Amino acid sequence: MKRLNESIIVEIKGREILDSRGEPTLEVEVILESGDRGICQVPAGKSKGGKEVKELRDQDERYDGKGVKKAVQLLAEIKKRLCGLSATDQKAIDGILKSEKERLGGNTTTGISLACAKAAANFYSLPLYLYLGGKTEKFLPVPLFNLINGGLHAPNNLSIQEFLILPLGAQTFSDALRFGADVYRELKKILKKRGILTGVGDEGGFCPNLESNEEALKLLKAAIEDADYEPGVDIFLGLDCAASNFYKKEENRYYLQPEGKKVTSEELIKIYEDWIKRYSIISIEDGLAEEDWSGWEKLTKTLGDKVQLVGDDIFATNISFLKKGIEKGVANAVLIKPNQVGTLTETLECIGLAQRSHYQTVISHRSGETEDTFISHLAFATNSFQIKAGAPSRGERICKYNELLRIEEQTKADYAGNFLWKRKVS
Repeated sequence: MKRLNESIIVEIKGREILDSRGEPTLEVEVILESGDRGICQVPAGKSKGGKEVKELRDQDERYDGKGVKKAVQLLAEIKKRLCGLSATDQKAIDGILKSEKERLGGNTTTGISLACAKAAANFYSLPLYLYLGGKTEKFLPVPLFNLINGGLHAPNNLSIQEFLILPLGAQTFSDALRFGADVYRELKKILKKRGILTGVGDEGGFCPNLESNEEALKLLKAAIEDADYEPGVDIFLGLDCAASNFYKKEENRYYLQPEGKKVTSEELIKIYEDWIKRYSIISIEDGLAEEDWSGWEKLTKTLGDKVQLVGDDIFATNISFLKKGIEKGVANAVLIKPNQVGTLTETLECIGLAQRSHYQTVISHRSGETEDTFISHLAFATNSFQIKAGAPSRGERICKYNELLRIEEQTKADYAGNFLWKRKVS
């Protein structure tokens, strides 16, 4: 039997690896006195909000300056403060990391923080989800599949960054994954028939050039029907607009391509309102820019009782920004990305505040991903009823969904879609 003093950290090391875009990222390995270890591969975003903790990159001639050798070297320095602590004392570890975050970079602190949690789970011989979330009743999350990519995640002409499907009508997570794969396959057939190339973007969704953003919604609706599902019953649609990327602050206008439209917040809200009525849209993420707080208030007042309004850039998994949103009545859900804030403790605090405030939580991947499955465990452990991990394709996306299949098999847990279906995700 292991003794508690064997949970102390004796080594922290790391290496520069590649993410799903072929760009460098950091892998951190934490080793305990017991011999147990935890490994975290840190993801990286391309569409980043201004409130996110900054990464540490080398800024030299290698990899266009994106290398992480400096981060690897800093591990040798920070481990002097962490070695001797128990990996089970997450708050103490993260308190030190938080105080060093600006110097170490959010990628370094995220890697250490999550690797410590994994090592602690292994020390106790527990599944990570059980270590993170205890034995209370859990639900497997609804997957938000990104089937058409645009914005910064694809080399096409669409302003909207992600066109999503939510298989709320499935009875199990396994069925939900099958629903997503079925629609993805039918969408590919439709694109081929129309002579459209079926290459994919950063998150595995197709990235066609289209006449309008609305055309993507029409394609998804057709694919759902061709797969013998009913839009608005079996499968709903969602958007991640990433509106900060097509917002011109100096003009207070949003530039929609390929339509060539320049619209105000109010006009963009009306566009969303029209799409909601015609395409069974049930979730809109970052519908307006992170700087457009007044617009967000109008968006929430107009659509907040109709659909889920997810704040990503505006909250950045940061409890301070989420508190402001709650006070102002902005959004009704928050996207959760651990590397936006840099430690597991702060991530859990943000999730806790959201859930106490009746905001939905959506656990999310990044566009530059790895084969790490931490977010699958986090979504299940925290009863975050939704997970966004990309299309049902590409290994770095599929590994998250496959891990949830294993969790489903191990726990026999119910699917959250059965719960959200009644709540209509609001």
